[in-house]
Amino acid sequence: MAWDLIFWVVCFFINIALLASSFYQLLSLSDLEADHLNPFEASTRINSIVLPEFLLQGFLCISFLVTWHWFMFLFTLPIAAYHLMLYLNRKHLLDVTEIFRDLNTEKKYRFIKLAVYLLLFTVVLF
Repeated sequence: MAWDLIFWVVCFFINIALLASSFYQLLSLSDLEADHLNPFEASTRINSIVLPEFLLQGFLCISFLVTWHWFMFLFTLPIAAYHLMLYLNRKHLLDVTEIFRDLNTEKKYRFIKLAVYLLLFTVVLF
């Protein structure tokens, strides 16, 4: 019983970290769009937290599989698979020279991730 509580508390804090990471990336892209950041600073800020976010999300997905929480595992599997695809195709980092061309696409991608993480937060909380 205590292990189950510890597991859900850890999932809660991992989910908070994923939400903060996604929100920070979205905020950096919005600052870039409003010309408060230059492209190098924005891409450096975002690229520095992309890999830890992928690892945390992958750990969360695998931990749901190991603990037999099938609904939560199936809920987190598509985004983990998409992260794996981005990483294997080496498209997970933002390029400084192409960041303005891909700005709207990246913002939509970050908004979708934020919505998924918010939904996951709601499910983990209740």
